[in-house]
Amino acid sequence: RDRKKQDKKTSSLISSIRKSIEIKEYCNMTDYERRSRSRSRDRESRPVRSFPTVTGAAVGANSILLAHQSAQDKINRELFVGNTPPGTSEMLLLQFFNAAMRRVKLCPPLASPVVQCRVSAKFAFVECATIQDANNCLNLSGIPFLGSSLKVSRPSKYNGPFVPSKTWQELTGQVIPSGVVDPSEEKLHRELFIGNTTPEMTGEMLMDFLGKAMEQVGLTILPGNPINACRVNGKFAFIELRTVKETENALNLNNIPFMGAMLRVGRPSKYNGPVTKHGNWEDILAKYMSGELVLPNQSTGGSRGSNVATQSAENVEFTSRVVELKNMLTLGDLESDEEYQEIMEDTKDECSQFGSLKSVIIPRSGPGATKIFLEYLTKEDAAKAIAGLAGRTFDGRKVLAAFFSEDKFAAKDYS
Repeated sequence: RDRKKQDKKTSSLISSIRKSIEIKEYCNMTDYERRSRSRSRDRESRPVRSFPTVTGAAVGANSILLAHQSAQDKINRELFVGNTPPGTSEMLLLQFFNAAMRRVKLCPPLASPVVQCRVSAKFAFVECATIQDANNCLNLSGIPFLGSSLKVSRPSKYNGPFVPSKTWQELTGQVIPSGVVDPSEEKLHRELFIGNTTPEMTGEMLMDFLGKAMEQVGLTILPGNPINACRVNGKFAFIELRTVKETENALNLNNIPFMGAMLRVGRPSKYNGPVTKHGNWEDILAKYMSGELVLPNQSTGGSRGSNVATQSAENVEFTSRVVELKNMLTLGDLESDEEYQEIMEDTKDECSQFGSLKSVIIPRSGPGATKIFLEYLTKEDAAKAIAGLAGRTFDGRKVLAAFFSEDKFAAKDYS
């Protein structure tokens, strides 16, 4: 214990001596030496600094910024093209736009300012080489193209500055040709009013029936159902067709019988375009049966619709007063006598609307089982029945309607 006390005293004495020596040295220093010593101590106590380095996060942020700028540049070089007619190809529209811009000197004589095109059902997008080319291309709005008047505008994603432009008519001094619909009124020219509908009629039923009727007599210009949509409202409805020409053709469906009613087909009240000459359903059927279907608004004979109708009529091998219906019944429908009588009465009520119905035969056995045979007083009435019944859906089955030999019918040969 005494030794520990002695070591502690010795250590304290040594520390006092060191402090005395430091104080003496500091007192002997010049002012410059004192300031240098103080700065040295400060540097030793400061944290070490290093130059900033580029981190991975910063590189990623720059890449995102560049990608955003590239995407925005593409949007600024793109244009929306509306009211494109069915069947428009990308190459055709691309070449047409480039030729039109060269023609009115919106680009150099040998330039191709439109570099890419994407076409959808009723519209397209074109991509220009530069933003200035896109600004110039806006002046093509209203240009006639395959019977339509194209609408050229910015896409919905565009958020750049407004660029003033003219329409094609203002730029060239031309007027919209006869038969070409202005883009702002194009939808109204594809709509028709359907009057005298009944509560039982649904939009799907009207679309299917009217579309099949148009296909049956050649009033369509493209394959498939020409009716895109139907809105039903009580005692009337509105249908929208895919083309203006098919809308004009559909006016010939006026007075067509459907589900015990004579449908009225006409333009909606908002329509303010030119009056379209057309016939009624009876006129169309008569011309269809004779193979000379030429609609009043197609008297020049250049329409594809009239050609299709003539070809359809030529494919009919013969006409008859007897109509054969298939796919309406099954053997199970004919087992019960009570159900059989109900089917017979319903068939007479439904099919008598097409004309004077002389007799109805529904064989319950043999080769004609499940078929329905309708005998009319005239061939014209039989033709109306075929046009009105063919293509209808009955219990999920599509009805087939065709002429049947009068001789075989008289001989009760229903095969």
